[in-house]
Amino acid sequence: MPSRHLARSIVLQSLFEWDFYQKTKDLEQILDRNIEKFGGNFDEADFAKNLAKGVIKNLEKIDKVIQSSAPERPIDQLSIVDRNVLRIGLQELLYGNKKEVPPKVAINEAIELGKSFGGESSGRFINGVLGTVYKELET
Repeated sequence: MPSRHLARSIVLQSLFEWDFYQKTKDLEQILDRNIEKFGGNFDEADFAKNLAKGVIKNLEKIDKVIQSSAPERPIDQLSIVDRNVLRIGLQELLYGNKKEVPPKVAINEAIELGKSFGGESSGRFINGVLGTVYKELET
């Protein structure tokens, strides 16, 4: 598994736990534990930490984008996996370094996370939301 994909998977698992416990646990501690447990010979710890910090820093704005892009599915009714995959994807798409992670790569990685960790329709749903946001960014 490529290192950046593994980093995103670890961030997703960490955000899942943090969100599951209603944001009462320390995300940095969760992330550090998961990097140690799942990272192995991992050279993208800084990428993972920066991605997670970015999601938290921009959480309110990201959640508003999710809500406006998928108004028929309130954010608190989304599965924890879908909600956090979208948060990761939107962090990279809206606030990430486009030279480091081009928008289409961010979208594709989020879709793959959704397919791997989410439900049967997660990939399509994530593609729809991120595709809508990407089209709006282009105009």
